[in-house]
Amino acid sequence: MSGNKLQYKKMPLEELVVLSQQNDFKALEELIKREQKNVFAAFAYLCKKQENVADLTQEALLRVAKNIQNLKNPKLFKSWLNQIVTNLFYDELRKSQKKADTVSLDEETEDTPPIKFQLPDKKCKPHEKCISSELEKIIKNAILALPEQFRVAIILREFQGLSYEEIADATHSSIGTVKSRIARARNKLQEDLKAYI
Repeated sequence: MSGNKLQYKKMPLEELVVLSQQNDFKALEELIKREQKNVFAAFAYLCKKQENVADLTQEALLRVAKNIQNLKNPKLFKSWLNQIVTNLFYDELRKSQKKADTVSLDEETEDTPPIKFQLPDKKCKPHEKCISSELEKIIKNAILALPEQFRVAIILREFQGLSYEEIADATHSSIGTVKSRIARARNKLQEDLKAYI
């Protein structure tokens, strides 16, 4: 079956996963392409050290490619992918805690892709664009300032769209814990962003 590129672009995620598991390289390529922005965004909001974001993204996508065959249920792909993201984030955190070096919180990289918070308005005038990217920075810094388990929970919920059950799985916590972390994270963010939003 030599499908052209267009077919893959239109395929639902689950179908791409199934084909990828059958060693269809084009399907895997499309799957990675579709997910890379989300993975990058998740790490950009999780990691205080922005210089690690690209490496972690690459590592996560590499793990997807290498281990896609091990995913039993293609329906659970999103949840499985976020498990990979979460594990990598915690590994990174453990490594940096061993080094225990300090890092400036307001370090910014220029190449962070726009996050789903910002619905791109094509008719946006330059000064409005400037306001929305400023706001994005402010939101990002507020999220980065959250304690890490709150940060993980809110990112998996708001950016990756996982259910409470899936987040509980990914973070090895109970659903009650997840709900309370998300509620507390939201309250803290509302408090921090009150002046801006």
